Amino acid sequence: MNWMWVYLDANGQPCAVLPPTAATTAFPSQGDAETYIGQTWRELVDGGVDAVTLYQDDRLVYGPMSLHP
Repeated sequence: MNWMWVYLDANGQPCAVLPPTAATTAFPSQGDAETYIGQTWRELVDGGVDAVTLYQDDRLVYGPMSLHP
């Protein structure tokens, strides 16, 4: 199983340009994916990401989830 984040802009659309900290490869587990977001959310927000959505393969797990405090 692959766990991937989709990065969304303020309009709820996938970000056209991703910040350098945005992981674009799959994570091996949901915990790994969530740990990554927990460690990088501030940099993602500073880079223009407003919210994220988590997918397991093609299945929506949850989101959109705002990255703002």
